[in-house]
Amino acid sequence: MKEGMNHEPEAYVNQLQPRDSILIADQLEYGVDLPSIPAGSTLELPEVGESLCDDVLVVRPWAIDTLKVHRKQETMDLKASLVVTSFDEGEYLLPGIPVAVHRPDGKVDTLQFKGQDVLYCTIPVDTASFKIHDIKGQMRYPVTFMELLPWIGGFLLLAALAAAAVYFWKKHMRKLEEAARHDPPHIVALRKLDAYRGDKYWAAPRQKAFYSGVTDALREYMCARYGISAMEMTTAEIFQALKDSDLPEDLKTELRDLFERSDYVKFAKYVATDQENALVLPLGVRFVTTTYQEDIKEESNVL
Repeated sequence: MKEGMNHEPEAYVNQLQPRDSILIADQLEYGVDLPSIPAGSTLELPEVGESLCDDVLVVRPWAIDTLKVHRKQETMDLKASLVVTSFDEGEYLLPGIPVAVHRPDGKVDTLQFKGQDVLYCTIPVDTASFKIHDIKGQMRYPVTFMELLPWIGGFLLLAALAAAAVYFWKKHMRKLEEAARHDPPHIVALRKLDAYRGDKYWAAPRQKAFYSGVTDALREYMCARYGISAMEMTTAEIFQALKDSDLPEDLKTELRDLFERSDYVKFAKYVATDQENALVLPLGVRFVTTTYQEDIKEESNVL
């Protein structure tokens, strides 16, 4: 049923990528111009799905734009269009577009726009001169100073933090060394032995560090107490040097057993028992305190 004017003008087709032909995948704007539409009217356009016709796909559904407003006549120039494309070569007849204009006074104008023929082409290939080329590599641009600046700043900051950490660590170690130099040897030895108190060091993976720490503390004490180079000596050389010392024989025997067991743990992968581990620190402390008390007795006799 038609009311009002009845004619069949043509719909328009505009290329969104203007060129002398329509190539596959080119997008086209397909629509109608509607001049002098009474203000307040509504448009009824045909429904479209994913495709407009065979192999012609709808990229964008209907959109209505106002081209011009005629205030005196109270009319508008409108444009209704959608965007289509095709990925197959061929000639397609785009369907006609019926538009129903519902006027404010209740009347309906039905306009029928004639469809358009569209020819989608492919790019012709000259098989005589065509050559297959390798895929081009990624284009690389020269690195600018502004791109490197954050990396340079980060590297300098990291270097500054590392330098500060080394400085404070060395400062801390110097303080410890100075404190050790001012403390008597037996105090230094007892302090180092006390650091290994507790059975948390007795586990098999940690026994090597436990025995090394204890015997190194005792070696340093021997260096200060007896004047021997115990840090560079083997166990046999240490006790050969202590053969004529005032160290009680029973304590010397127990101390030799401790050093020999330490060698087995460090170099022969021997795993000491909990009973053996429990005797290590008391023996080390007894050795230091016994020899220190001997020094006190000698100083008292001299006085």
